[in-house]
Amino acid sequence: MSSSPVPIPRGRHAPPLEVRLEVQRERLLNAAAAVFAREGYAKATAEAIAREAGMSKATFYEHFTNKEDAIIAVFDASAALLAERMAKATSQVPEEPGAQIRAGGRAFLETLAEHPDRAQTLLVEIIGAGPRAVERRDAMLEHFASLIDAENATAHRRHGTRRFQEHDAHAIVGAVVELASRQLRLGIPPSLMDLEPVIERLALGLLREPQ
Repeated sequence: MSSSPVPIPRGRHAPPLEVRLEVQRERLLNAAAAVFAREGYAKATAEAIAREAGMSKATFYEHFTNKEDAIIAVFDASAALLAERMAKATSQVPEEPGAQIRAGGRAFLETLAEHPDRAQTLLVEIIGAGPRAVERRDAMLEHFASLIDAENATAHRRHGTRRFQEHDAHAIVGAVVELASRQLRLGIPPSLMDLEPVIERLALGLLREPQ
């Protein structure tokens, strides 16, 4: 998603308008993520994003109202990709809490590592982008917590796994997001994948607590 822009054919070889608009939008999303990650949201500008994408500022405004609109679009697309990758990973392992937690955590980290600019936007820069952006972030965290809680409820019903208490799923999500955010901001630990055993211990530790 961060490769160099590919020119769109013109003239009679040009793709349909909706295809051209989608290609433009994807290039702008990648460019916005790169600029937000490199400059920070506060210093980023529509002009810088358009330049990064190899497009005019007018083209930027054909897709987004302003840079807030752009960062929310990057956030939404990145959160959707993350949810898709995690759902796919957990669906391919046995319905056992340990296996699903490991698969989901690995998919989470691998997706962030594969798209570092979008990861920076998703977990770090979005916080400073205003109330609408924070609402999106809160909704994403709530969604992931609800998925974890639902998986735990199923495991409890089918296998007698310890049932999470009221805030356990939110605690897992909050801790995992903060660990990943810290790695992206500070490079601690050196790799996102170094967090995999930490996440596993965190989640499985709650499952192993006495009833």
